[in-house]
Amino acid sequence: MKIWVDADACPGVIKDILYRAADRAQVQLTLIANQMLRVPPSPWIRALQVPAGFDVADQRIVQEAEAGDLVITADIPLAAQVVAKGAHVLDPRGELLDANNIQERLTMRNFMDSLRSSGVDTGGPAAFSAADRQAFANRLDGLLVKLKQRPS
Repeated sequence: MKIWVDADACPGVIKDILYRAADRAQVQLTLIANQMLRVPPSPWIRALQVPAGFDVADQRIVQEAEAGDLVITADIPLAAQVVAKGAHVLDPRGELLDANNIQERLTMRNFMDSLRSSGVDTGGPAAFSAADRQAFANRLDGLLVKLKQRPS
């Protein structure tokens, strides 16, 4: 099992949690972004820079992720693609996205996108909070235990 991070929009506090978790669980963590990222020195952590462009990082994650891997992203279309490959998805607020809920989330995302395109102000997501950080950390810990117990 590997962890892939859609790192361009991932909050710094979430990256810090992931760095500690990767070292503790000895799981390969790869952050993918279209900009240079500084990551702590660790045999378990690496950053991969992709060329700038629309969805270039997302497509690299789709290409690399395999069934059983964990992808960290708030990008619903990316989540849908990797869930279809059998990967697990955790968003930065601690919500697990899977085959049971991804279609509903994708439909809602597309609906909101069409509202915004027609000029409706839908607001944005709530500010990232300490409760979000804690929910992410708790869910990540539980997932790592569960996923590492599965036979390869």
